[in-house]
Amino acid sequence: MLDRITGMQVFSRVVALGSLSAAARALGMSQTMATKHMAALEGRLGIKLLHRTTRRLTLTEAGRIYLEASERILEDIAEADARTALETTEVQGRLRLNVPVSFGIREIAPLLPKLADCYPMLELDLGLNDRHINLIEEGWDLVIRIGKLRDSSMIARRLAPCTMAVCAAPAYLERHGHPRRIEELTEHNCLGYTLSRQVGVDRWHFGSDGKKRVAVTGSMQANNGDALVAAAVGGHGIIYQPTFLLQREIDAGILVPLELDHAPIELEGIFAAYPSDRRPPAKIRATIDFFVDAFSPVPPWQHGG
Repeated sequence: MLDRITGMQVFSRVVALGSLSAAARALGMSQTMATKHMAALEGRLGIKLLHRTTRRLTLTEAGRIYLEASERILEDIAEADARTALETTEVQGRLRLNVPVSFGIREIAPLLPKLADCYPMLELDLGLNDRHINLIEEGWDLVIRIGKLRDSSMIARRLAPCTMAVCAAPAYLERHGHPRRIEELTEHNCLGYTLSRQVGVDRWHFGSDGKKRVAVTGSMQANNGDALVAAAVGGHGIIYQPTFLLQREIDAGILVPLELDHAPIELEGIFAAYPSDRRPPAKIRATIDFFVDAFSPVPPWQHGG
């Protein structure tokens, strides 16, 4: 079945250029194909659009009405194509960016003024939450997530490593002692992060592959890392979180990293991800490149930036 839009294009060019052969050349098709498109268009409508003589083609009354409608439709399509092409080449328009709460406040929000300076036509809509979201269903353009991505249909780019640390306040360690082996953590008040299986409320994983596990308990749990940091700083217990949350306190001596017999688990990294697409808009590509540069070669939380 010949498509309706091409039929409209052929019809419009025939009227503008005065012949099927000229319209065919302008559209890069054979005269036979142009003739088929015109016949299919008139057949679908059940009316004649053109009077044909050996010397000229003239519009019927129905043809005049259909030409006006066709040209409006073709103009709308051309405008949509132009806008879409501009969207893929120019950094502009609204970017809906979803980021984990603590990482977003600490590391992403401070970078956004510079991003806006780089791209004045970019409008930023920042969403902060730690739950798993569906980008397409919820209308987000770009998401930043920590650790392994659950959705394999997304295209992801690694922004930075994500190292982990086990820490406690000096006051806590003075009262309860320094654990040296991960098994000793069972005797301590471990602050649980409810949104993680690997460093959750009842079991912590260690080693690069996460296969070393220890059961833990604690008198506090939370779904936000900053809340756990505040509790740890206050001497309430031991915390196991990414260094972007802990490094500032570690550098200040407020929290002390524990030297255990197994290293903290290695998360895959911090990623920017977007729905799979042949050619993502320029606003997505530029924003990801900006964050990659901002976190390279060493993330700011690891050098006091």
